[in-house]
Amino acid sequence: MKIIKKAGVLVLLALLMIKTEYTFAQEQIIDEVVAVVGANFILQSDIEAQYIQYRMQGAIKDARATRCQILEDMLFQKLLLNQAELDSVSVTDDMIEQTMDARFRYYIQQFGSQEKLEQFYKKPLIQIREEFRTLVKEQLMVDEVQQTLTNDIKVTPSEVRAFFNRIPKDSIPTIEMQYEIGQIIKEPIISKEEMDATRERLKGLRERILNGENFAALATLYSEDPGSSRKGGEVGLMGRGQLYPEYEAAAFGLKKGEISDIIKSKAGYHIIQLIERRGEMINTRHILLMPKISTDDLTKASTLLDSVANLIKEKKMTFEEAALKFSDDPGKINGGLMVNQMSGNTQFAANQLDPKIFFVIDKMSVGEISKPLAMMNEEAKQTINLYYLKTRTEPHRANLKDDYSVIQGWALSEKQNKAINKWIGQKIESTYFRINEHYTDCSFSHNWEIK
Repeated sequence: MKIIKKAGVLVLLALLMIKTEYTFAQEQIIDEVVAVVGANFILQSDIEAQYIQYRMQGAIKDARATRCQILEDMLFQKLLLNQAELDSVSVTDDMIEQTMDARFRYYIQQFGSQEKLEQFYKKPLIQIREEFRTLVKEQLMVDEVQQTLTNDIKVTPSEVRAFFNRIPKDSIPTIEMQYEIGQIIKEPIISKEEMDATRERLKGLRERILNGENFAALATLYSEDPGSSRKGGEVGLMGRGQLYPEYEAAAFGLKKGEISDIIKSKAGYHIIQLIERRGEMINTRHILLMPKISTDDLTKASTLLDSVANLIKEKKMTFEEAALKFSDDPGKINGGLMVNQMSGNTQFAANQLDPKIFFVIDKMSVGEISKPLAMMNEEAKQTINLYYLKTRTEPHRANLKDDYSVIQGWALSEKQNKAINKWIGQKIESTYFRINEHYTDCSFSHNWEIK
């Protein structure tokens, strides 16, 4: 049985959308519980949502076998979740919010804007986030349990060699072209004049509201938060830990109908009005204005990186030294190398790279530095980046000399699989299961008790 890794950043959102469509589009099908693991259950719609996702990827050969595999994967996930609940695994609201913030920044970047994301799912971002919350919480709990099962597992060089030598010669995988890429990221500095001008514009709107104009009307006209501006700036009921800290501190200190001073957060500048408070939940409306990066700001960042590139080319500084000194990327402590979130190492296949980065890197020679390139970061903010092609490997059969880290990862995965499969076997003996008779013909990898 395969180990279920962390869900990809788009998978949970895709499943949320597919399951919603399945529920409403298949009204003639009565949803049912197909399995129970401890106090958790799996619905037929859960299986169908994942099945549709696989089918969209063109990965279906045997529909029945695929559904059985999906069910077994879900049984494993629910077994981990059941253990998390037994162990009282704690997932704070802050952890959930930080995870959702990171994922939704990525989703919005992929769709192009928050408005396009909302149009696609036919619901406001606030509602999408609320529907997403339980999925994220459970995933974080499952991840923590799985990490405790595998964190201490290591492989020695002799185990890596033994693993590789067990692979039949004609079954050794081909390693496609791999890239190792360094980056220096510069966030343009927004001028003080622009920051002050933005505050002044918002100050003017606040004065208009205090003089009697309608907050909601001005929010609709001027707020730069597309999700709330169409609703008169209304954010909806939110609890502690769900808003920017500065926003939250100000909002919870307001009385009903009161207008805040100008508040600065990572998003920009806000003025806030408290609509209502229900215990530790508040509903607010706000007007958001965001300072703009000017052409001059971008030019200054680009000119700086041009100079940095020249220092590297003239060997007055190594790329690693330049990244440490000039980059705004937290990953600069890793020598500026990009880390592949899928594999955990610094090797990327072409299809794992942002197409814009690949277009630049593919034309470069090893050791070459790119020209400054305008990009967007995870927070959908514009940056200017330099890229450095450290290595490029041609497609080839895997070997220990050139691909040790990749083979090490394969060997580690095998060892982790064995440990988790052993754990599953032990937990099956002490956990309550019930599986619908419709799935009694499935050839499971483990002896899940079918009642």
